[in-house]
Amino acid sequence: MNVDQLAQVLRADQDFMENVTRWEVLPARPARYADYPDGLDERLREVLRKRGIHQLYTHQAQAVQRVLAGEDVVVVTPTASGKTMCYNLPVLSAILKNPDARALYLFPTKALSADQVSELYEMIEQAGVDIKTFTYDGDTPAAARRAVRQAGHIVVTNPDMLHSGILPHHTKWVKLFENLRYIVIDEIHTYRGVFGSNLTNVLRRLMRLCAFYGSHPQFILCSATIANPRELAETLTGRPVSLIDDNGAPAGERHFVFYNPPVVNRQLGIRKGVVPEVRAISGMLLKNGIQAITFARSRLVVEVLTRYLKDMVRDPMGNAGRVRGYRGGYLPTQRREIERGLRAGQIDAVVSTNALELGIDIGALDACVLCGYPGTIASAWQQAGRAGRRKSTSIVFFVASSAAIDQYIVNHPDYFLRQSPENALLNPDNLYILLSHFKCAAFELPFEDGDSFGNAPAPEEYLSFLEESHILHHAEGRWHWSAEDFPASEISLRSAASENFIIIDITDAGHHRVIGEMDRYTVPMLLHENAIYMHEGRQYQVEKLDFDACKAYIRQVDVDYYTDADLNVSLSLLDIEDSAEEQGFARALGEVKVTSLVTMFKKIKFDTHETLGFGHVRLPEMDMHTTACWWTLPDSLCARFEADALQGGMLGIANLMRIVAPLYLMCSPQDIAVIYQVRSPITDKPTIILYDNCPGGVGLAQKAYGMQGLLLEKCLDIVSRCTCALGCPSCVGPVGEVGADGKKTAIAVLQAWVQPAGVTP
Repeated sequence: MNVDQLAQVLRADQDFMENVTRWEVLPARPARYADYPDGLDERLREVLRKRGIHQLYTHQAQAVQRVLAGEDVVVVTPTASGKTMCYNLPVLSAILKNPDARALYLFPTKALSADQVSELYEMIEQAGVDIKTFTYDGDTPAAARRAVRQAGHIVVTNPDMLHSGILPHHTKWVKLFENLRYIVIDEIHTYRGVFGSNLTNVLRRLMRLCAFYGSHPQFILCSATIANPRELAETLTGRPVSLIDDNGAPAGERHFVFYNPPVVNRQLGIRKGVVPEVRAISGMLLKNGIQAITFARSRLVVEVLTRYLKDMVRDPMGNAGRVRGYRGGYLPTQRREIERGLRAGQIDAVVSTNALELGIDIGALDACVLCGYPGTIASAWQQAGRAGRRKSTSIVFFVASSAAIDQYIVNHPDYFLRQSPENALLNPDNLYILLSHFKCAAFELPFEDGDSFGNAPAPEEYLSFLEESHILHHAEGRWHWSAEDFPASEISLRSAASENFIIIDITDAGHHRVIGEMDRYTVPMLLHENAIYMHEGRQYQVEKLDFDACKAYIRQVDVDYYTDADLNVSLSLLDIEDSAEEQGFARALGEVKVTSLVTMFKKIKFDTHETLGFGHVRLPEMDMHTTACWWTLPDSLCARFEADALQGGMLGIANLMRIVAPLYLMCSPQDIAVIYQVRSPITDKPTIILYDNCPGGVGLAQKAYGMQGLLLEKCLDIVSRCTCALGCPSCVGPVGEVGADGKKTAIAVLQAWVQPAGVTP
């Protein structure tokens, strides 16, 4: 069965359509072309003609033209629109005209690097020229590294390797730095939050070394659709950038199905679980031979769904290789094998976290299932774009969970379909991050008095602090590195904490093997002792967690349940940066310490998802310093409500803020946390607190503090429009959580709050 036939069958299925809130058909889009720009090397034109490309898409021609004119550019078009041509053509043209010219390609993952190099090789071979293109990452053999450093015209790497493997050893890369003409950065929409803030500083270090070696490279940046591509590109590079966003690429017809699982308890607003519904839809695609990708938000859900789908296709020998899981924590060789299997059509279904959201070529998939809202509109469109990459008809199912933000999206599909995607927010001058990169920069090249570090503020203050800490030594107008350690090795670009835990399989007593890794903040939830850890649908029990050595020891088991842990969080105030008050409603911005502790876990049965029992977790507390903003209710307003009603109303407003804040702050729901305290230790009054869910913060709380009026107005709008009587997951939360008066109290508080801000409720 093909996608068109499946769409007909489903539309005729009354039971299925009862749960569909919108079936949107996005029409096919024809291509728009433009002639090759002047200045493009004739040998490249010939290669393109041999490949049947006699004109470029309009965005490709415009990008190449502006790059050849010497501009820094950012190209923003959807998945599978041929963005690679926008940088490969000008780079190859420059090297053909000047064999000494060099280019550096940065991709966010090693998988993407390997994928893009294969396309470059193809063009170079067809041109019959000697342009050496090398991938330089952790998998590059030591013997090959010297050749890359000396002879590579195009060096393809990732930010992590640039940070720890190239910049600290720049004296071995003189040929590259002296002749660097282009810096290509793909998928820049992924550089949000901590990762993007780190990359900005890595680029500051890179440009500092380029200036030292006398080169002045141009930037070519590419992104999927986001709201502020030029702003993001200019923040990353510290330079003005031209925006190209007029997409000329064709697209096939796409069906977008918004599916809300059926209600099983109408009074409490409880729906069927998202995992069983996704299992049914993905299973239907699998049975009908439609190659599909299913995206889930967590590693645990990926593993549970992988197991379910594997059980559908197991042969008599127990093999189920047609279904694979894919997520961070798998070893690189395993991920490459899955990517090859998808391209070759040997895998019918893959269940992935957002690790496969990027532009890795995984062939022509026909369908995509989103298990819950991925967190941002930009991510959702990226994930949906994995289906129908070869201009054929495709189908995307968005299956909503009972989470409030999912319920909002599925009941307001126009918001999703029409809303501009999110901003990508960075804070490269975050104190933790900037100080780390000042260390790295000083190690690479001494600072001189008066030197800048990109557009970072007050470099002298950071340098003086490092001198006081005996990390730098100031002599004769220069700041020299004087510590013994190697700073880049201690800094992770993707989180503010550096250590990853390795996961060791001890099932075979004579052969222990590493099967994965996990970041420090996730470990207490998934790798505590007696947890069931899942990997490619197999279950393992955690025998021992060595927190000090960053190792978890696991043994394969066969049980009919999985585990999920509960996290307890407490806050304490460190410093207040700003505060304001309007008609009794106070708000403040400051630094807080977030203490998290996992105390217990529950065992959940496969298939029925019922709770089988609980267990205790004994792990140390984990502290995180971050930025928060908080809002305090006036005593006069609180006095109008009973204590239980006020508590339910505050819980409801916190739930509404969890829906609204990620949508208007541009971030993923996991990037922030919103809690309420009926008597907060920070203010001694009823308070709602929003904080950045990463060490040091990335500016989300500051932004929320400044847009209080908009956030409150949207909260009031959602709860006022919701048709439920007393509360549901789409607004304040289920009535069982907020109480019979919770919704009414939340509306009353918000109305009193919004009006002084000058906003009509």
